Amino acid sequence: MTSRTVPVTFVRAAIAAAATRGVDLAPVAAEAGIPAALLADDRGRCTHAQVTAFVRGMWRLSEDELFGIGRGPMPNGTFRLLCYALISAPDLGTVFTRLAEFGPALPALPGFVVATRDGTTRVDVDLSGSEDPYHLLTDFLLMFVHRFSGWLIGTRIALHLVELPYPQPENAAEYDLIFGAPIRFGAARPALEFPSSVLTQPILRDERGLEAYLQHSPADLLARRDYGTTLSDRVRRILEQGLQGEWPSAADVATRLAISPQHVRRLLRDEGTSLAGIKEELLRDAAIAGLARGETVPALSARLGFSEPSAFRRAFKRWTGANPSAYQSEQAAGR
Repeated sequence: MTSRTVPVTFVRAAIAAAATRGVDLAPVAAEAGIPAALLADDRGRCTHAQVTAFVRGMWRLSEDELFGIGRGPMPNGTFRLLCYALISAPDLGTVFTRLAEFGPALPALPGFVVATRDGTTRVDVDLSGSEDPYHLLTDFLLMFVHRFSGWLIGTRIALHLVELPYPQPENAAEYDLIFGAPIRFGAARPALEFPSSVLTQPILRDERGLEAYLQHSPADLLARRDYGTTLSDRVRRILEQGLQGEWPSAADVATRLAISPQHVRRLLRDEGTSLAGIKEELLRDAAIAGLARGETVPALSARLGFSEPSAFRRAFKRWTGANPSAYQSEQAAGR
């Protein structure tokens, strides 16, 4: 199985944000194995391992876990202490209570306001005093609150709504994949809404599990696939089998879903995708991951079912805007 890749626009936004403070993150991207050929094209994608290495490099260079764009510097190691303070809570409701109380002790950390009404809990993030023109801090904090909370109780938290305080971007579909919930852009402040019933869920993780989680940070925040509520996600899981052998046909997919092929196509069209589009995404992500692991173009072309390497090269160029050989040479140079 292959994990989703991350749009290169995330890395470019981080580089641009750092440049406004006179910091050059291009060497950090190169060290993380992110080729300049991908950075130059909006279609570029990175593996989760590459983005994890890039974020760790940012933390190391800035010595600030808020990337230098918070209200003030948050020294490396603060995130670890915060997580240990949360994991000792008896239930998720106490976790959010503690999160809202961290403000006076950690003035650099944006404030969290938690309110419950009519069976819905809302967590607002106060970013006043933070400089976040590229929305990096906004997205990272909401992802942390949502995914770390779900990890603590051992189950996905189904969100009712995600509010983001900026206009809808061109890659808005990526946010559906990140949060698996309706997104409202142009809101007054960042916020998450979810059923209050989850607040009574006990904390299932212990400090040993937390230590393993932190050793991989932020990999689990980036890569964890907790969602799969849409039809396209279900279709993706079925089509993923084609990466290991024969690709399921449209009829196979429909049979697995217990609906007609015509209805599958119609529902996917309503979600803005198609069987062919999902297959292309799977091949694209597998190709990027394979090249990042060092697979040769001929071997990867054959494994993914292309008739010849030249067909694979054309597809990769179409997907990412980069030539696979150039991508792999720059990737190797970054290791």
